[in-house]
This record gives sequence, structure tokens and C-alpha cells, in this order.
Amino acid sequence: MDLIADILLAAGALGAGFYCLVLARRLKKFNDLEKGVGGAVAVLSSQVDDLNKSLVAARQMSDGSSKALEQLTGRAESVAHKLELMMASMHDIAPQQEPKAEARTEENDALAEAYEAEAQVEAQPEVVEESVEPEPQEEVKPSGLMFVRHHRSQNRVA
Repeated sequence: MDLIADILLAAGALGAGFYCLVLARRLKKFNDLEKGVGGAVAVLSSQVDDLNKSLVAARQMSDGSSKALEQLTGRAESVAHKLELMMASMHDIAPQQEPKAEARTEENDALAEAYEAEAQVEAQPEVVEESVEPEPQEEVKPSGLMFVRHHRSQNRVA
């Protein structure tokens, strides 16, 4: 019986040794710097260092930008205050009277000419000759007007 117990004890020791050997190999592969978790941890730690550096640089830039913005805001407030004072002082000055413009401008002249031409067309008696075709009349187009009023007799078809 002692012999069987010694054989089982030796087999158990060999099994435990083989198990430790397999675990050691797996642990080496796990901690390998190129392919395993150790490499991933090394890459992540270098990325954390880079992010910390960029965060410090961004913080310095934002501090500088906020200082510049504060200076610009202060200048803008002082200019606004000066403008307010200028506007307040402008109320004290009497407004200058502009010379009166002529009553008739170019557009009014053109409009008046158009109405005069229309009145002349209406004042002319219409002569209807059955055998002779009426001569086409030229449209009077005043310059500078967007809309022209046409007389109804001009729109008739002979």
C-alpha cells in the first residue's frame, strides 16, 4: 500500500510540475511587449502621457486666449462708452437744414411727358378708313419708369 501511495504522490507531483510549466509559458505570452497585454498596457501608458502633454498645451492656449479676449472686451467697452458720449453730444448740436430739392425730378419729368403724350393721343379723333389700313403707331416709352400705362385704343386689333 505504501508503494501505491508513493506512485500516486509522484504522479501528482509530476502533474503539478507540468501544470506550472504550462502556466509559465502562458504568462510569458500574456506579458509579451509586442503581442500580449503587456504591449497594450505599454501603448496605453504612452498614449496617456501624450494626452497629458496635449492637455497642458491646450490649457495654456486657452488661458492666453481668454486673456486676449478680456483685453479686447475691455477695449470694446471703452470704445462703446466713447461712442455713447459722442451720440449724447450730437443731441446738443442743431440739425443743419439741407437745401430744398427741386419739386420735379427726372422721374417726375418723364412721368409728366408720358401723361402729356397719352393726352395727345386721346385728343386726336380716330379716323376709320375701311379701305386703308391704319399706320402702326410707335409706343411712347418714357425713360426711367418701370411701369408704363397703355391706352386701350392701342391694344385693339384691326
